[in-house]
Amino acid sequence: MSMLNEFKDFAMRGNVVDMAVGIVIGGAFGKIVSSFVADVLMPPIGLLLGGVDFRDLAIMLKEGVGDTAAVMINYGSFIQTVVDFVIIAFAIFLVVKAMNSLKKKEEAPAPAPEPAPSAEEVLLGEIRDLLKK
Repeated sequence: MSMLNEFKDFAMRGNVVDMAVGIVIGGAFGKIVSSFVADVLMPPIGLLLGGVDFRDLAIMLKEGVGDTAAVMINYGSFIQTVVDFVIIAFAIFLVVKAMNSLKKKEEAPAPAPEPAPSAEEVLLGEIRDLLKK
């Protein structure tokens, strides 16, 4: 039973649960960004480049014969994937930057109060004041 208890402790640790939630949300965010790039961003870019549909951009290495599929390099899909990555990386950068700025504000210690003058400094101050009189 100790192995089961160890697994329970491992699975219920805060870091593991946080990581699992992050992976699920990240997967959903990736799908949203992929749809945004493929359906919203790339069509206008393709239109600006002369009506190019990026999904159709490919280099045919060998034509398909009968039941054999064609051998192609689909570089249009690669371009869309790179744009997906850049958008996701930029969004993550913004989130991390915001979290770091909040963390710095929380961690900023209050300025230390001026230390009280030592007994020698107080005595020297009194001597100075007496000499002025």
